[in-house]
Amino acid sequence: MEFRTFELAGPVEIIPTKLGDERGYFAEIFREDRFFEAAGGRVHFVQENQSLSAKVGTLRGLHFQTHPMAQGKLVRCAQGAIFDVAVDIRHDSPTFGQWIGVELTPEKCNQLWVPVGFAHGFCTLVPDSIVAYKVTNYYSPENDKGMLWNDPAVGVVWPDVADAATLSAKDRVQPRLADLPPYYGMKD
Repeated sequence: MEFRTFELAGPVEIIPTKLGDERGYFAEIFREDRFFEAAGGRVHFVQENQSLSAKVGTLRGLHFQTHPMAQGKLVRCAQGAIFDVAVDIRHDSPTFGQWIGVELTPEKCNQLWVPVGFAHGFCTLVPDSIVAYKVTNYYSPENDKGMLWNDPAVGVVWPDVADAATLSAKDRVQPRLADLPPYYGMKD
């Protein structure tokens, strides 16, 4: 298992070792002790979610939950392919407003750890993409927040297939990063 870090402290791409033969392959996609070491401490998952996006270019996000229901997310693509994005929204972070993007596919079996303090979203790269993710806190409508997917101050470079017409009504009207209250700091 390989753990790839980024210039933004927090997110980690997890790339499992695949052992294959003529029957297929085996991969250890989650191992608690190795994950905790890479994630910087203990993480407790309480819920797992899954979504299907039928259309290429479907945009979902950028989402997060506030305290006391803030969530870390371990995201993987179970079918299809996605461009997965994490944006640093920790107001006292030296990388505040910066983002990373990773292509997640079932063939790679890779995952992205998106810790508390980051907004998360994705764009589907092929039809019928299924995204599954574990979270560290339960869904809370009162704490469910977001930010504008294409805020020019952040400058996420979405894939050419990204289709704004696929955004939910909620995601079309999210605030810009500059309009977000200081929900998180580096100690969150």
